[in-house]
Amino acid sequence: MTEVTPARLAPMPDDWQRALAVVAHPDDLEYGCSAAIASWTDAGREVAYVLATRGEAGIDTLAPAECGPLREREQRASAAVVGVSTVEFLDHRDGVIEYGTALRRDIAAAVRRHRPELVITLNHRDTWDGTLWNTPDHVAVGRAVLDAAGDAGNRWIFPELTERGLEPWNGVRWVAVAGSGTPTHAVDATDGLDRAVRSLLEHRTYIEALTDQDPEEYARGLLTENARETGRRFGDRPAVAFELFPR
Repeated sequence: MTEVTPARLAPMPDDWQRALAVVAHPDDLEYGCSAAIASWTDAGREVAYVLATRGEAGIDTLAPAECGPLREREQRASAAVVGVSTVEFLDHRDGVIEYGTALRRDIAAAVRRHRPELVITLNHRDTWDGTLWNTPDHVAVGRAVLDAAGDAGNRWIFPELTERGLEPWNGVRWVAVAGSGTPTHAVDATDGLDRAVRSLLEHRTYIEALTDQDPEEYARGLLTENARETGRRFGDRPAVAFELFPR
């Protein structure tokens, strides 16, 4: 049988200034694409984070009331490592996020507030590359982001946002999905990879609950291998992959 060679990944567009990353939990971006975000902020681009939850149900040994504030602090510290100072939380409940108009409205409001050209989210499909089952939170948020990028530009879908002073924003040019099993584009991770590792390490409490492996060994090994594997389709340079949806 002839082995099929995966298609080469195209470079991500770089003719933009503002991006908004919207994901379900603290650490989603650090596992998915923070090396790319580091390279973008280095180039003077603005990136803001919006998280649907505070990750309060993510650590079995910590009650949500204790876990949520801790993971929020870890997320803010993690974002700072890659040059992101704006981190917002929508306060949906971790583990039981519901796809629907309430979630779309909250994300559309964030898009109107930040007025990005590029919106980033995480894999919205049922599986990771057709093998591992995805979580309902990732699916709900990723799908809602793709929809809300359009909702934000239509004044008649959520007119209450206009009443709150959030004027429609129809300037989203792309939605980029990290962790997709069918990526189309990539960003060189060479300069951002070390900071991506340090950014993931800021989620130390979560990592220590997740694995007995040394946290730095775990983070560096995981991100380096992912970047190297993606780089095989991007000129053999360490890379972060995205599935890009033009709007």
